[in-house]
Amino acid sequence: MLVSAKEMLNKAREGKYAVGQFNINNLEWTKSILTVAEELKSPVILGVSEGAGKYMTGYKTIVGMVNGMIEEMNITVPVALHLDHGSFEGAQKCIRAGFSSIMFDGSHYPIDENIEKTKILVDACNVLGISIEAEVGSIGGEEDGVVGLGECADPKECKAIADLGVTMLAAGIGNIHGKYPANWPGLSFETLEAVKKEVGDMPLVLHGGTGIPADMIKKAISLGVAKINVNTECQLSFAEATRKYIEEGKDQQGKGFDPRKLLAPGAEAIKATVKEKMELFGSVGKA
Repeated sequence: MLVSAKEMLNKAREGKYAVGQFNINNLEWTKSILTVAEELKSPVILGVSEGAGKYMTGYKTIVGMVNGMIEEMNITVPVALHLDHGSFEGAQKCIRAGFSSIMFDGSHYPIDENIEKTKILVDACNVLGISIEAEVGSIGGEEDGVVGLGECADPKECKAIADLGVTMLAAGIGNIHGKYPANWPGLSFETLEAVKKEVGDMPLVLHGGTGIPADMIKKAISLGVAKINVNTECQLSFAEATRKYIEEGKDQQGKGFDPRKLLAPGAEAIKATVKEKMELFGSVGKA
């Protein structure tokens, strides 16, 4: 069954490792991620953007699919189903649909409005035992049409949000969604240290995990990051494996492509990506 991310992230923070959030877009992605998590005995967070939620016909469909797969695949590791970069209304829908964790991204609001909306959702999540992530300082790049410039969060604003009782906090430290440009200056560890000083033991979240050098990942974990999001790298590996399969002309035999075989190389590529990231994050064997 699905669980809140609270316990797994508290354990990660104390153990100086990070739990990976891997976004899902369909059954194949979900199956690949769950398979690797079980094999490596790693806790895992399945992320769902609002765009992916619409693509998969709605949040209730996703909850049913993931719960069914956990049962049918005999998954024993902790699994949280988490709304990624959710709007206020989207977060409410996911709470009602049965998600075990949500993110409300109020970073584009003035801080007072971010606080007001986050507080309402914190109260609802506390009643239901759902974990909640909030954000201060927008993450760079584009996520479901929302473009951020990679702001560094104000540590005092981070404390104001943390004091509301959120489970975890995403603070912008120069990280970016998607591919990192060649002139990217790197993560602002000065900002991360200042945020950590203000929020204490609260688990911190690093978005844009694709393309961040391993040494920066490890340093961020040492400074309190307990959850790292990966999406673009899975998309790229899936697309490249599928492209090669099509270009090589396999499985045609005059009948066209078998969709199960067509998606298999991409699914295997995602497994490899997830395994690599779980090993980097240090979550292997921590279930």
